[in-house]
Amino acid sequence: MPAFSRHRLASVLGCLALLLIATPSGTQTLPVLRVATTPIDTGSQVYYAADEGFFKKAGFDTEITSLNSGSAIAAGVNAGSFDFAQVNIISLAQARERGVPFVLVAPAGLYAEKSLTSALVVAKTAPFNAAKDMNGKTIAVNALSSIQQLGVAAWLDKNGGDSTTVKFVEAPIPQMVPSLAAGRLDGALVAEPELDTVEHGSAARVLGPAYSGIAKTFLISAWVTSAQFAHDHPDVVRKFADVMAETARWANAHGADSGPILQKYTKVAVTPTMARVQFAEAFNAGQIQPVLDAAVKYGLVKSPTTTATLLAR
Repeated sequence: MPAFSRHRLASVLGCLALLLIATPSGTQTLPVLRVATTPIDTGSQVYYAADEGFFKKAGFDTEITSLNSGSAIAAGVNAGSFDFAQVNIISLAQARERGVPFVLVAPAGLYAEKSLTSALVVAKTAPFNAAKDMNGKTIAVNALSSIQQLGVAAWLDKNGGDSTTVKFVEAPIPQMVPSLAAGRLDGALVAEPELDTVEHGSAARVLGPAYSGIAKTFLISAWVTSAQFAHDHPDVVRKFADVMAETARWANAHGADSGPILQKYTKVAVTPTMARVQFAEAFNAGQIQPVLDAAVKYGLVKSPTTTATLLAR
């Protein structure tokens, strides 16, 4: 099939997916939005919006795909498999640098030091009490060359350590605390719900708020779509952004109500003592630029990037 025909066919199919489809009984179904996210608190807005009826109120149904791999999510958006997806700011900047035409639609989860949902932890009995004590040690993050490694490196350097001496390794978060206790790791960036276990258990302890090396408050992730989808469906993009803003306001005010929904979709055990992610209700350059600046400083992004560049359509 000629290239122009494939593109035309893809465009037609995309439009059809967003049209009301008549059923044999004469009733109508809502257009379905295909949304991808990570099954964690930071990416949970779509779960809440679906369960609380915010999508249906806006005239849509949803097909939500939960993936642990940010790269798989990004590839799915680029290929047209997903209409919208949640990605972290570093991944977004890296994708834009490679020429992948992602468009920012709405903010997602915030990092806030006052309500820690991630931290650098060590074994309870380890002789580490300051950033400099981690020089030459092995620290686990759940993805290398990522916002997780960036946060740890920035915190170490800002607090008297030397991140260039650290050996970073990749490990699943649930395996981190057992590895610390067994002496296979010296430190690890642990997130909820494992962080709650650390704070109320006897195996490990918090050494420092690693992400605060970037800033005390910043935007971790955001909702994106492809430039083509944004061009073809501007009204849908606007409505999706409105739903995410409404959901952010609801989730920030209803932690007790959102917990069971999060647990339902992710199987994460949400305890009463577990710190919960706060969501940005609007884009704020001051909450994005520190991440971009740190990414350049530590070589995760080659060229300086501005918030305005990411927001540009």
